[in-house]
This record gives sequence, structure tokens and C-alpha cells, in this order.
Amino acid sequence: MNIAAISHQINEQIRDAEIRVIGADGSQLGIMSSAEAMKIAEEEGFDLVMIAPNAAPPVCRIMDYGKYRFEQAKREKMNRKAQKVVETKEIWLSPGIGDHDMDFKVKNALSFIADGDKVKVTVRFRGREMAHTELGTVLLKQFAEKCAETAVVEKPAKLEGRRMSMFMAPKPNK
Repeated sequence: MNIAAISHQINEQIRDAEIRVIGADGSQLGIMSSAEAMKIAEEEGFDLVMIAPNAAPPVCRIMDYGKYRFEQAKREKMNRKAQKVVETKEIWLSPGIGDHDMDFKVKNALSFIADGDKVKVTVRFRGREMAHTELGTVLLKQFAEKCAETAVVEKPAKLEGRRMSMFMAPKPNK
């Protein structure tokens, strides 16, 4: 959730008659009128920010609102930076694939898996090849065996129309 989308009621926007106030140091100042709390906040040189509007009475905190928003935005940016987006790469095979071509496709799959991506291996059946879908199962098992050191089969081979697909993911770290 974007910090810019969150709108807190601050200072004069707080219209409630009674509010529970938390000081800048985190101490409970008790229940008082919003005008009284606003006066205390101004004396300390901070803002009065409503943090729990649905509570009874609403909870407000005395804090530097600009600094708070800056720190929230900074924290949010760091979280976005740290998260890894896992992509799914797709590799296409045909039932009559040669050994060298198969090794080349396995090499590509292993490089995708080394980057932390998932791989969808698909065998495409054309024409009369549909009569021999068991060849696709054998082909995908061979593919999985060649990738067994670095990858695990996440979803086993499944025939969907004219395609048979299998999903592979990097082995979890121990």
C-alpha cells in the first residue's frame, strides 16, 4: 500500500470532542479535548495525528508528521527494492526433438532456474503426434531428470489440449 494513499487527520482536521492522546515519547497523556491536545502539540512543536479513528475514543499521537511520512516512504521503497519478482520462463519442445537440441533446452532451463525463475516446459503435439502423447510424458521425465540437481518438479506433466506442460522451480535452500 502506498503511503501517499494513506490520509491521516492532522491538527485542525480532528473534530472529535474527546480523544485519547499519546505523547511524542510514547507515554499516555490520557483522554482530553482535541483543542487541549492541539495546544500541547503546538507547545512541543509537533503535529497532532489521528492514528486510530475507529477506537472509542479516537486515538491521536503527538509526532513530527513530515518525518513520519518520510520514514514510511523510505521503508516502503526498501521493501520494494528487496522483494524478488519470480518470473515463469517457458521452454517449448516437440516429441521428435534431437539429443543435442534437448541438451540445449536443458542448459537454457538451468540458467533460468539459476536466476531464481520458474520454468514451464511444454511439449507441443501437432497432427498425428496426438496419437502418441506418451512420448511427451517420457520426454518431460527425461527433462526433469537432467535438471534434478538444481530444480524440482513443482507440477507434474499434464495434457491440456494439444500441449503437455510441467512446471519446475529452483530447489529450496536448506
